[in-house]
Amino acid sequence: MTERKPIESWLTDMDGVLMHEGVPVPGADAFIKKLRDSGRPFLVLTNNSIYTPRDLHARLNRIGLDVPVANIWTSAMATATFLDTQRPGGTAYVIGEAGLTTALHDAGYVLTDVDPDFVVLGETRTYSFEALTKAIRLINGGARFIATNPDNTGPSPEGALPATGSVAALITKATGKEPYFVGKPNPLMMRHALNVIGAHSETSAMIGDRMDTDVLAGLEAGMATFLVLTGLTSAHEVDTYPFRPTKVVDSIADLVDLV
Repeated sequence: MTERKPIESWLTDMDGVLMHEGVPVPGADAFIKKLRDSGRPFLVLTNNSIYTPRDLHARLNRIGLDVPVANIWTSAMATATFLDTQRPGGTAYVIGEAGLTTALHDAGYVLTDVDPDFVVLGETRTYSFEALTKAIRLINGGARFIATNPDNTGPSPEGALPATGSVAALITKATGKEPYFVGKPNPLMMRHALNVIGAHSETSAMIGDRMDTDVLAGLEAGMATFLVLTGLTSAHEVDTYPFRPTKVVDSIADLVDLV
């Protein structure tokens, strides 16, 4: 087996890796500090499209994790980057929050409900029946269907919440059209992230808490992958998948010395 090159750049998921239900994971602060002190390129990734990088910077800062705005990459930003490569200066009808609408505006997109090029579905805590009906009719009318990420549920202190994947399934059932999902596990999001920091997959690593999104996306993008056991995937579940991470560790604290 060919030995991998030393890791020079890092991508890490946020929820379940750096924080869990709003509380920092022990060792996360030391990991981020080591990354920043080392000068190595890194990005903190999230499939959640609700928040802008500035919002996420503030949320992380409140719990003692100092991640610069420039080091945050969301599925909303990946979606906007993708659409800009597909149809520069296009139009979109958007269901989502500021994280998604801001990213699309920054990419030069016009948001409209009149004959848009795309219907873009993202995360929101207030999915509107009226907005979903509009999206279904626009897709039936020829708009292309894009979704920021395929996660079916999201976490909350009260339990699981329906997320983008579940709502996309509703729209698909009504239209017969499958969306193109940009976020993890699509390796496209990882490749865009690597391009942002000028990194190469063969010298980069992905840290995540989910086998089905983080590890899969990192693997398909050609990176080393580390699964931490502080999130959704438990140790006994790893062997149920037909692929494996490069290494399984208890938490991100175990990776500080690798930076």
